[in-house]
Amino acid sequence: MTKLLDVFCEIPCLTEQSRQLGGIILQKKWFKSADKRVIGQYLQKFIDYNSEQFKFLGVQPYIIGTDKSTALTFRSSGFIGSIPLRASDTGKQIGDFVVMPRFTGRDRFEDYIEILNLLGTEISPEVVDSLPLASGKNFRPPLYLEAVKFISSLETLAMRPWRKFDNIEKVSNQPTGQINWNKYINSEYKVENRLKFPSRINVLSEFHSEYAEVRYVFDICKSELLSANTPQRIKNTLRNKLNFLEKRLHHHNSKATNKMVIRFSDSPIVKNCKEQANKILNYNLVDSTSWRVDFSDVFEKFIQHIFREVAKETGGRLYTNFKFQSSTKKHYSWELKHIEPDAIFQKENLLVFIDAKYKSNLYNKFGQSEILKADHRHDLHQIMAYSSFSNTNLKYGFLCYPSNEMEIKSIQFKNGINEVKNTILIFGVPLRKDSIWEAKRLLTSKLNEIERRQRESHV
Repeated sequence: MTKLLDVFCEIPCLTEQSRQLGGIILQKKWFKSADKRVIGQYLQKFIDYNSEQFKFLGVQPYIIGTDKSTALTFRSSGFIGSIPLRASDTGKQIGDFVVMPRFTGRDRFEDYIEILNLLGTEISPEVVDSLPLASGKNFRPPLYLEAVKFISSLETLAMRPWRKFDNIEKVSNQPTGQINWNKYINSEYKVENRLKFPSRINVLSEFHSEYAEVRYVFDICKSELLSANTPQRIKNTLRNKLNFLEKRLHHHNSKATNKMVIRFSDSPIVKNCKEQANKILNYNLVDSTSWRVDFSDVFEKFIQHIFREVAKETGGRLYTNFKFQSSTKKHYSWELKHIEPDAIFQKENLLVFIDAKYKSNLYNKFGQSEILKADHRHDLHQIMAYSSFSNTNLKYGFLCYPSNEMEIKSIQFKNGINEVKNTILIFGVPLRKDSIWEAKRLLTSKLNEIERRQRESHV
């Protein structure tokens, strides 16, 4: 169990404002040598000391109140992860700041694993050099996260032949290959051994030492994935894969290793499997340092997956990360070379632009935060800029946010000069696998409605 003293603060990602940590309470627990009469100065120094770490994790600390009512509060972004912190009074390391996934399941990473398996993608934690985490290995990504990735890479490898030349010694009845003459001389005095030549030959085989090392890593991963450390839901989804790989590797012996050697001649599939194997082998050797995972990328791919499924079922087509290139005689250093919506849905003459934003707007529908307003204004201008590339008077764009419940809200902007209308649909989607069916149903209905309006406008 992690000691409470190891964690300075723990909040979920996309928190607009965390609970307040009173300055006097912080002084008693963390900054014991600080002068509580000027605790606000120590809190500001604390923020300055740890500014790089907070920036890495996408956390914005704020000081609110004055005098003895001074307190700290935090705003988190789309990153999850952990960072170590230093005290403002001594400069020494204190507890860690932890940002966890915004999921409600019993295990923090269950939904995350399900989504990544569904998307068939890999999003690895980003790690930077820092002080070791005070909470040690308790708040780093669990081993089963890496084990799931290894099983996926091994499954791809197992579908293809992986043969290598093994140099083995074999007794031959003719002098071929590399003969061990010293060994031959010691036994050739017997007549029956005159035609027995101990020689080393190269044999192309799948049963080579590197596959044996892969088998060793597979056994480690299988043990972890079937242990109590791994949530039951993840066990259930991986059981068939583990059984398939167990049968596929049945005749391969296990060879212990501390590191798999990655060779220049390895194919991309072999290289990927070895790299993931080394992450498993090094898991307990690497110090726990600052790490983060960007859920914005996860959410973008999740939204693309939903729209792609809808496009298949409605006869449309989806373009993902399509670039609109800029053209000018001379680019300034701060200019954009292109703009890139997350996706574009096309059906005949209809173009619908899609932008996914992993932000907290729909978790704070009635919040008065100026940051929320500024974020939404920026998002709105961006999706309307994308929509300008449609050549029709009716323009449509989807602005997708994570939400506690499924919802679609329509906002229409009308140009009174030329009657051009731009409709932006705010689409709230829970980041869960079991929300996909309902999302597809709502989207199909809404896109059919948009298509009908588009046809009527041309009549």
